[in-house]
Amino acid sequence: MRRLYSLLMYLALPLFLMYFTWRGLRESGYLKRWSERLGRYPGSIPGGGLVIHTASLGEVNAAIPLCLAILRDFPEYHLTITTFTPTGSDRVKSVFGNRVTHVYAPLDAPGAVQKFLAWCKPRLIVIMETEVWPNLYRYASEMGIPLIVSNARLSERSMRAFKRFPRLARDTLASVTWFGAQTSADADRLIACGARHQAVEVAGNIKFDHDISPTLTEEARALRASWGSTRPVLTAGSTHAEDEAILLSSFESILRQCPDALLIMAPRHPDRFKAAITQVETTGFRHAVRSRGDRCEDSTQVLVVDTMGELLRYLACCDVAFVGGTLAAVGGHNPLEPMALGKPVVFGPNTTHIAELTQQLLDCGGGQQVESAPDLADTVAQWFLQDAQRLAAGEAAQSLAENGRGALKHTVQKIRAVMARI
Repeated sequence: MRRLYSLLMYLALPLFLMYFTWRGLRESGYLKRWSERLGRYPGSIPGGGLVIHTASLGEVNAAIPLCLAILRDFPEYHLTITTFTPTGSDRVKSVFGNRVTHVYAPLDAPGAVQKFLAWCKPRLIVIMETEVWPNLYRYASEMGIPLIVSNARLSERSMRAFKRFPRLARDTLASVTWFGAQTSADADRLIACGARHQAVEVAGNIKFDHDISPTLTEEARALRASWGSTRPVLTAGSTHAEDEAILLSSFESILRQCPDALLIMAPRHPDRFKAAITQVETTGFRHAVRSRGDRCEDSTQVLVVDTMGELLRYLACCDVAFVGGTLAAVGGHNPLEPMALGKPVVFGPNTTHIAELTQQLLDCGGGQQVESAPDLADTVAQWFLQDAQRLAAGEAAQSLAENGRGALKHTVQKIRAVMARI
């Protein structure tokens, strides 16, 4: 089965390059460094180091605490971080600079994977979330390179896809030394798809262990003062087109109840920044655009944050946070940052990727689920107008985030144990 998969990967290489070209028309980073996608890398790095693979921006952000812990606890090992997307690459460079090596991960064709492993000669590979690449897993196993999957998650949809190819899934997952599953449901699904029972452990979500800079509160206070410190603010992070359409529709109703409210909207993907700005312009809201250097004044109704790496700052500024990808049929993005900041969280019905966490938010009173634009408007306006209720919800969300910490320490201990056996 893996041979057929490998043949299909080779046949699909032109399609991948066409895809990078198409994406490059909107995001120029996709047009660069194609040789790395094929396993050819510039220069050399010290062998015997650690590789952490983070597919895109979300996984990079999740991996930051782990990467910092590795740099601190394993200084003798060179750290290489791989990504698939340019936004992930930019984030790695902005956070770590020259303390790590960044390259694009190879496409999962045998030749490209073998060249990659021969180039970096890793002592250990850590995969963030659940990036399952049969050839990478197979050749790493054959070379005696342990594989750890940290923050592992597997949705019902992905499990159904894996079960269409049971032998390939079983052979691939069985080669992993350790899975640190986010939840017991993720652990059960991994085992059902072929992971070895003794290799799967519920470790929790490393995103709970993300530390908030102590200066962030002061930055947020200064920003709020420049907008009008008493006006209510809704920050919608990592939004998609459908999220934005419903948000903008509901914001008209919110303004009728809270005329001085401000909506901060941060689209998930850079290639959608222009479309999101156009959508706001067509509504007639008084708006500002971050990349243009527009001043957000006390009369501004919508601020579009069309830059990368600044969402945390604007979450720190808000009274209520909306989780993107939950009104759109995406499955939801990470709500842990607003939770850690003590913000009540509102989200839509599409929470496949964050189902357990959103249920915990509902149970503790730290979040509210909405189904429509009127529902969203009523929920946000109620929190804006009822300070005690809003603050209590934020405290509940923050307490949930604090209680979830510990996955990072457990994962570092597992890495140390695996390294000691090599």
